Amino acid sequence: MKGHENHQDIRIGTLAPAAKGAAYLRQILPHGFESFELTFWKHIGDVDVKKIAREVTGFLKESGTGAVISSIGIYGNPLEDKVNAQGWTKLIDSAHLFGCDIVCGFAGRIVNKPIPESMKTYKKVFGPLARRAADKGVRLAFENCDMGGTWEYGDWNIAHAPAAWELMFNELPAENIGLEWEPCHQMNSLIDPLPQLRKWVHKVFHVHGKDATVLWDVVKTSGIRGGKPYVYHRTPGFGDTNWTDVITLLRMGGFKGAIDIEGWHDPVYRGDLEMTGQVRGLNYLKECRGGPFVKIPD
Repeated sequence: MKGHENHQDIRIGTLAPAAKGAAYLRQILPHGFESFELTFWKHIGDVDVKKIAREVTGFLKESGTGAVISSIGIYGNPLEDKVNAQGWTKLIDSAHLFGCDIVCGFAGRIVNKPIPESMKTYKKVFGPLARRAADKGVRLAFENCDMGGTWEYGDWNIAHAPAAWELMFNELPAENIGLEWEPCHQMNSLIDPLPQLRKWVHKVFHVHGKDATVLWDVVKTSGIRGGKPYVYHRTPGFGDTNWTDVITLLRMGGFKGAIDIEGWHDPVYRGDLEMTGQVRGLNYLKECRGGPFVKIPD
């Protein structure tokens, strides 16, 4: 169900490590999370994906909450790491077991080369993956994280700048290739995320719930290369973004899916305050979504 009733068009959830499976979800589901992105770092390893899918979907069904797996993700460099690329293949083939149709991750990069020099390899790797995914009704979503990279140098991910998206979508114009978008990474580049979202919402398949606080006094006095922190990654509700505007733009653009909180980055709500911050972010995003659904009278 993807209608507005009970806000099933846009769910609010969080990321969860796939390897921890149902045991992890069992602990946090009672807080009210509606969706989960299950994630792998670099490689799937010897994790039994089918077993995890069976246990996780079984638990969510038994919970009676209606919570779902929104997406599954693997984060590494598929352009230089063949094992990571094989992980993409496995998750594409396994997405239906989780009841989802989105596989997320980094687009990869030819290390320390300008972004345009990755395009040929990007097409070589993701052309077949996109076709495989399309055959299975799966969409591929690239996170917009720079992982410390620039246009000229870096590792991990080319999909961190709008100019790179233009190159990527022109190189491989597949309808099932899009973005796993969040305002934080764009604010880290001093980009206003709202005009960007308005332009690119048609390519946004999944949203990470992560915000940022930009220290404009530092930017104005020391710049971004002066050795002083000029931006902090934040849990939604603690940063600069008006998420009511984000959700408005998503809905006006026809987005139907999930905003899953990417925690473990906030400079304050971390350690033993991690879930305190995440649950606060969950409730904040629900309010930004419009609060409890109210049916129109007959």
